[in-house]
Amino acid sequence: MTSRPLAVTPHAHASRMADVPAMKASMQPARARVRVSSPGFGTAPIGNLYTGVGEDEAQAALRRALQLGIHYFDTAPYYGHGLAERRLGRALADVPCGTFTVSTKVGRRIEPDAAASGPINDGFAVSGSRAVFDYSRDGVLRSFEASLQRLALDRVEILLLHDVGRLAHGERHPQMLRQALEEALPAMAALRDAGAVDAIGIGVNEVEVCLELMPRFDLDCIMLAGRYTLLEQSSALGLLAEAQRRGVRVIVAGPYNSGLLGNPYGPGDTYDYVAAGAGVLERARAIYAVCAEQRVDVGAAALQFPLAHPAVAAVVAGMRNVVEVECTISRSSQRLPARIWSRLRGAGIIALDAPVPDMEQGT
Repeated sequence: MTSRPLAVTPHAHASRMADVPAMKASMQPARARVRVSSPGFGTAPIGNLYTGVGEDEAQAALRRALQLGIHYFDTAPYYGHGLAERRLGRALADVPCGTFTVSTKVGRRIEPDAAASGPINDGFAVSGSRAVFDYSRDGVLRSFEASLQRLALDRVEILLLHDVGRLAHGERHPQMLRQALEEALPAMAALRDAGAVDAIGIGVNEVEVCLELMPRFDLDCIMLAGRYTLLEQSSALGLLAEAQRRGVRVIVAGPYNSGLLGNPYGPGDTYDYVAAGAGVLERARAIYAVCAEQRVDVGAAALQFPLAHPAVAAVVAGMRNVVEVECTISRSSQRLPARIWSRLRGAGIIALDAPVPDMEQGT
């Protein structure tokens, strides 16, 4: 589990790798190595996603999350170009060892860039830096060490390779996938074997690359954002079945489809971080109509639905302030009427072969 900060030097964990027997950590089953709880706190919003968040507001949100029993925090260097990691590290500074789990990511290098001074940089309200994809072994190790320094921790529980896949890389996907398999993932596995992390995996927004990688590398977990939600399940069901067969744990992120299903009163304007199209909005309106008929908060159904699948270990939702933290806790714990799931399935919203939460939890 996470321990308090130790002094680290560049490539400290790289030197440790040579001193431990190969595959020490990976002899454990993935289920034992991936220890996460739901709901998880996604830190992209406190990394100034789309708009600035003050330090006091961010710290208040993190403190409230800890008070209300949230123990799992997901972050990344990309989120605010290090800002989210620094804020999380400050919040955890006085939290007892072993009472929280942190996942962070590698695959992007954060560099100073004086020219990056616009109001929104890479989707974040930050300036003076840029994020550069780097799946090299050296890039992974440097990124990991930088994350530990920002988090003020000597290790994290879960390390994910960020945004590998065709969606992120387009025509360069074959080249980037090859480097991921030859350099990035082996470097991450060596960190796992050295005890620097408990588990490794990928953090992506697309199903296809998960299916490409699972047969080719020993992953413990996959963080899948936006693909297994109330809005859409069909593309992910095969992946979830394969992950379950292989013992790979799946962490579902983006349960609101980047804001589309987050508002209690009606669909948001965005889907996959861009303006939602007419077809997506129509399907979202159908979800809201069914939930309104049953007097169910769409956000509560969206948070609870993915957990019914046996391959899913946790759901992570982005949170920006105390109100969003308290809303997430409330939605996660609400007892929903069992009939909501049959109504959503009957309306063609939930796939016929997608598991639903315990039908006996309410009436």
